[in-house]
Amino acid sequence: MPRVTLTSANPTRQTADALVVAVASSPDGPRVVGADWLPTEIATQVSDLAGVLGITGATDEVRRLPAAGRLAAKVVVLTGVGALEERTTPDAETLRRAAGAALRELTGTASVAVALPAEDLTQLTAVAEGALLGAYAYTRYRTGDADAAVAEIAVLTPRARDKAAAKALARAEVLAAAVHGVRDLVNAAPNDLYPAAFADAAKTAVKDAGAKGVKISVLDEKALAAGGYGGILGVGQGSARPPRLVKVSYTPSRPAAKVALVGKGITFDSGGISIKPAAGMEAMKSDMAGAAAVLHTVVAAARLELPVAVTGWLCLAENMPSGTAQRPSDVITIRGGKTVEVLNTDAEGRLVMADGLVAAVEEKPDVVLDIATLTGAQLVALGPRVSAVMGAEGPRTEVVDAAEAAGEQFWPMPLPADLRAGLKSKVADIANIGDRFGGMLSAGLFLQEFVGTTPWAHLDIAGPAFNEKAAFGYTPVGGTGVGVRTLLALLEARAER
Repeated sequence: MPRVTLTSANPTRQTADALVVAVASSPDGPRVVGADWLPTEIATQVSDLAGVLGITGATDEVRRLPAAGRLAAKVVVLTGVGALEERTTPDAETLRRAAGAALRELTGTASVAVALPAEDLTQLTAVAEGALLGAYAYTRYRTGDADAAVAEIAVLTPRARDKAAAKALARAEVLAAAVHGVRDLVNAAPNDLYPAAFADAAKTAVKDAGAKGVKISVLDEKALAAGGYGGILGVGQGSARPPRLVKVSYTPSRPAAKVALVGKGITFDSGGISIKPAAGMEAMKSDMAGAAAVLHTVVAAARLELPVAVTGWLCLAENMPSGTAQRPSDVITIRGGKTVEVLNTDAEGRLVMADGLVAAVEEKPDVVLDIATLTGAQLVALGPRVSAVMGAEGPRTEVVDAAEAAGEQFWPMPLPADLRAGLKSKVADIANIGDRFGGMLSAGLFLQEFVGTTPWAHLDIAGPAFNEKAAFGYTPVGGTGVGVRTLLALLEARAER
């Protein structure tokens, strides 16, 4: 991850390879935002070249210009913030996105100075987060001279010597490291990231964090059988690579709250016997994004020393078709004794999550949150950029509020009681699929069966977890790391209650 510093030095003296400046769109043409502390040459250059180069200042637009006049930087990078009133500055998410878009486009550049508006702490935090989130490159499988992410970032701000600013920057670095960690796991090839390998990666992440109060334990297939984890075992039995349940817990000395996080970790989802179509199946390496988000949220909470006890449950399995795979009409027993008729082996995420939810609830947390790439119906309902959240009204509202503060999009969805009838089984306590319509909501109702009276919310990130189209803002192609910022913001809010 890049090294980030704060500086109040004159922008003209920044000897970085690139100087990033915000540009807003307007009816009279693009204008530089923050021009009162930037040299007039930049504003003049933008005005002169806007028509020729088609510069508009639109969101996500990034353009490079040769540095001119008194500037020490090699190039000026214009990053669009969209339309603004004449005397207003962009909001936090717009700044976050603009900084991220610029840094994402500067892959292979050694050093960057970011001169976006950062006068107050909210702006500074957004700029630092956006720059760090945008400065990501996944090069694990590249040979030769693959372009790496930016190595050094200087954020220009009049608050460079402010202790609060330094603290905000430190938090941004922890947050970005967590998001990058999730992206790395999601982007890994499934032949390298299978359940046991994921468990090893979790151990490494905990060790590398060097945070106090963090413990990790792993249940292998024998321990899962002894513990009655029929959901995880049933899904994993078709693979030559057996499942795992990883527990990662952070316990501060005097916790203000006790939160459980449960993450779906299907390291590859073929659909099992109910096999998926070949088209697009390669994206199913991302079906462990929920578990990755849980792991790195717990690590980030520990690094920030939040006064909240957090336990993460990573439900890891590979869903494969074989002679040993579970079949449609099999009946399995979830931890705690509830039986499930498996009508579709491609509705496997809810089976491993059921085991994890029961285990989490057994420890009596104040609230349990699960996060999963659970249903294609989430994509149908909300598209590829908006996640869904269901559950009890209190936790559901907490998630929505945390997401808004963090800059992520989570939309509250209902759990209609009438859909529960579709999950009735003729032979077991419940079936793993319901009626065709409202599939995302039926999946939520299924999970609700395993939390009892514990306050609970379910986060479905099926679309936003993996970006199969063009990069945008601070979001790259591939793993996005969605959910980490929301979960961390929620934990911080709980700490302040």
